[in-house]
Amino acid sequence: MPAVKMYTTAVCPFCNRAKSILKSKGVSTIEEIRIDTDPAARAHMMQTTGRRTVPQIYIGNTHVGGCDDLIALDQAGQLLPLLAS
Repeated sequence: MPAVKMYTTAVCPFCNRAKSILKSKGVSTIEEIRIDTDPAARAHMMQTTGRRTVPQIYIGNTHVGGCDDLIALDQAGQLLPLLAS
């Protein structure tokens, strides 16, 4: 299973929902990068994703996007294959 990395903040319901979805799909470890406590991480997230909102989710080297993007990927039947790659 590829590494899963997620840019988050402490009080983000969308981050919690995304983590719950990923865990329900068998992801046991999520590398969380807290951008509310690390301005450099926030700047890096915005530079690499072009987005300002959290969560920003990476599965391996693939930028999935936010929680809505993760849900859409799952509904399209593409999340499990990505996690299995």
